[in-house]
Amino acid sequence: MTSRKSVQTMKPATAAKKLGVLLEATPADFQEGVVSRDELNALQTDPPEWLRDLRRNGPHPRPVVAAKLGVSISGLTRNGYADPLTTEQINALRDEDPEWLQRERTTRVEARREEERARARKADKAAKAARGRENS
Repeated sequence: MTSRKSVQTMKPATAAKKLGVLLEATPADFQEGVVSRDELNALQTDPPEWLRDLRRNGPHPRPVVAAKLGVSISGLTRNGYADPLTTEQINALRDEDPEWLQRERTTRVEARREEERARARKADKAAKAARGRENS
């Protein structure tokens, strides 16, 4: 008996998320079908024009908007930016550099520093525990 490898497929929403694009902005045939792992890999390595255009101009999903602005998704939501934005809108926000954006960037930097301190404390505790077991 030979086992036949099954083709892994995913919903269009999952594929769009992995590609970093807004599902609603993709072509209808992409939205209505399923995407295999091989098709996803092909889209990532050699993106068609519609995908290059979406990545270049948007509209972008919130995770991409947040990354481009250097803030968290929560920071966007707190300040009334729950909807997708285009590259032009993101650049306008960067140029304007409103007070809320500066504040959210600072908050994100501080949160990352705290996460790093927590990781370091955890690693230190683990190392001390390992040394304690060695000495027992």
